[in-house]
Amino acid sequence: MLSHYARLVPWIPFYKETLNDKGFPKKSKYRSEFSPKFSIKVAKDLFLNTDFEKEIYDQIRTSELVDSLSYLYSDLPYYILKKYFESSFNKSYDKLVAEKVFNPLGLKEITYSPLNKFDTIKIVPSEIDDYFRNQKLDGYVHDMGAAMQNGIGAHAGLFGNSEAVASIMQMYLQGGAYNGIQLLDSKTIASFNSCSYCSVGNRRGVGFDKPQLEGVHISTCGCVSEKSFGHSGYTGTYAWADPEKQIVIVILANRTYPDDDFAFSKNNIRTRLQELFYNAIIN
Repeated sequence: MLSHYARLVPWIPFYKETLNDKGFPKKSKYRSEFSPKFSIKVAKDLFLNTDFEKEIYDQIRTSELVDSLSYLYSDLPYYILKKYFESSFNKSYDKLVAEKVFNPLGLKEITYSPLNKFDTIKIVPSEIDDYFRNQKLDGYVHDMGAAMQNGIGAHAGLFGNSEAVASIMQMYLQGGAYNGIQLLDSKTIASFNSCSYCSVGNRRGVGFDKPQLEGVHISTCGCVSEKSFGHSGYTGTYAWADPEKQIVIVILANRTYPDDDFAFSKNNIRTRLQELFYNAIIN
């Protein structure tokens, strides 16, 4: 699943069935105030019916697999694995991540539900949403599916600064060690950083993205080592670590504010910046 080779559909637009014919939230699905029956906060003054989480997982469970076995990025594995971790530890995913990762590493500037910790002046707006929540999103996740999980998705919902993201990437680069703490086994990092399906044209590691198999400016600039790994996010984020060159690059751009800027991805802004970094540091 985490190598995106499980034939799962790329995504399911869960939010669409909660909107009326005019594209606004249905009164049967939403309320403007919190209550036990409407407890999922998707945006300011907008609470989704608590029972809708079950509908999300029912739709994932009954979704059809794609016809052919090939690489196809999907966010569904992150829903499935989030539920697995929460069931296994009997604890919410955001608390698990804080307890297992952020707190041991001493990271204070990365969190789910940032409005619980920070003023909006410290939070970059996500989007001016005119298709689902119909408001400016300040401190609320851009991703619709993550929003419908109370802002806490295994694939989206984290708010953090570049130092915090770089610290996590540095921990990976150092084989799971950071600030004197061995958070993860180095063998686990090496296993996740392997390309199990390269022979069939799938560059992905386990969770980690890897350099493209050919060409340039796809997942990377084409100037990184084969041992490097990272990930790019829909909203314009990018984090890449190169153990061979001992380089960590973090780009926290925001292409979805005020609205979707597809030219940002089309023009390969992140991988072109990566190339500039490599040329400046290595060459």
